[in-house]
Amino acid sequence: MNDTSNLQHKALKKKRAAVVTIAAAFLLTAATQAAEPSTAAPPLTAMPRDYPGPRPKSRTSEEVNAALAGAPNLAAKIRPLQILLVAGPKDHNAGEHDYPAWQKAWALLLASAKDVQVDTAWEWPKPEQLKRADVVVLYQHGDWNDQRAADTDALLNRGGGLVYIHWSLDGRERGKEFAKRIGLSKDAPIAYRHGPLTLKFNRAVNHPIARNFDRLQLVDESYWKLYGTLPPDRVLGVSDEDGGPQPQIWTTEPGKGRVFVCIPGHYSWTFDDPLFRIILFRGIAWAAHEPVDRFNDIVWLGADR
Repeated sequence: MNDTSNLQHKALKKKRAAVVTIAAAFLLTAATQAAEPSTAAPPLTAMPRDYPGPRPKSRTSEEVNAALAGAPNLAAKIRPLQILLVAGPKDHNAGEHDYPAWQKAWALLLASAKDVQVDTAWEWPKPEQLKRADVVVLYQHGDWNDQRAADTDALLNRGGGLVYIHWSLDGRERGKEFAKRIGLSKDAPIAYRHGPLTLKFNRAVNHPIARNFDRLQLVDESYWKLYGTLPPDRVLGVSDEDGGPQPQIWTTEPGKGRVFVCIPGHYSWTFDDPLFRIILFRGIAWAAHEPVDRFNDIVWLGADR
């Protein structure tokens, strides 16, 4: 076997080993889901259930099916997709801002979708990771600096996608520059509220991410008094705060790229909510210039039932 063949053989063995590892993980997930005791460990594709309080009420199959209705047949419309998940150190109590646990669970979750490869990065990706990625999803305590600016602009200029979840929109001392790319960012002190949250969707824009959604009840955290401005047709979901609607979900399209921002995501249980997953999955697919329904098959995998 020559050197080239040897390298190819090693790469194939490595890929097969990764597939076996993922398959084993999902067999364990299925077995855990089928376990009878309510105290069983959560599936590998679910977040830790360590918040010291009751969880929100689970969704019904009817609710989820209604949200998924109208999905087209995507057999010939999707392409191989490279997703990069970026996390950072946990900065809140149990069940809140659990960026590391999210990265582990959602790497398995998204890798179970057809023609999807998932990579992970800590704090910020390496250059070679950014070059491979079709869409970068960030769930961490956000930041903005010269390196992030250069890498972000390069990704967007080549048509890549970015997804920012919850506190990842913090620009720290340079939030004004950050807002130029993502629409709104934390620059000065902001307002926030934990608890029941009613997201009202902007049906007038007829955006595919918001298809079949009118209102969505969550138990999470809202932000407002952010820096920046958004055209009305970019705002997909709002919550009423301080007597008026405040953007909580929106999109921007700087250059050739796409950006999706979702403020809900404070509590771990939100990521196990199948209706929230639909919105976030659609945002990831849209940012990657893909059909928004390409992750429908994994909505229930490890989700609350």
